[in-house]
Amino acid sequence: MPDDQAPYILTLRLDPESQARLDAWREAYFPPERNYLQAHVTLFHALPAELEEDLLQELEAIAREYEPYPVKVTEVKSMGKGVAVVLHSKLTKALHRRLQQRYREHLTPQDAQGLWLHVTVQNKVTPAEAKATLRELEDKFEPWEARATGLQLWRYRGGPWEAVCSFAF
Repeated sequence: MPDDQAPYILTLRLDPESQARLDAWREAYFPPERNYLQAHVTLFHALPAELEEDLLQELEAIAREYEPYPVKVTEVKSMGKGVAVVLHSKLTKALHRRLQQRYREHLTPQDAQGLWLHVTVQNKVTPAEAKATLRELEDKFEPWEARATGLQLWRYRGGPWEAVCSFAF
């Protein structure tokens, strides 16, 4: 795929303390040979490159409209062969729906479905290893309130993501 056709990934940025905590868990539990990304909250997995100009304008508009807002970090959950940290935020879901409606005809089936707001801290391990991690994290997990501080746009080029632009609320 030519570089100018690489799809975009959109993530939600969190406050530095929450980001650091989630990064530490990902570093501790994600298989090292697969862990080349920081912890992240993916809103869209594959926005087409052809949307670039409109997408940048829309994300800038959203950043001007939004202030940093609370995001509840509520639990850890099994993913079968991994573990996720579950988040809840009506504002994030509304923002997601807004972008889904705007880009509806360009979305992959994955991006067209409802949003499961989470951070994957472990993936692609055996079910037994995932169960052990889940138990360990459940023992030390206490819900907290993170803050959404903006959006981050990335390009996917087959491996580590390439940061494109950040939009602060």
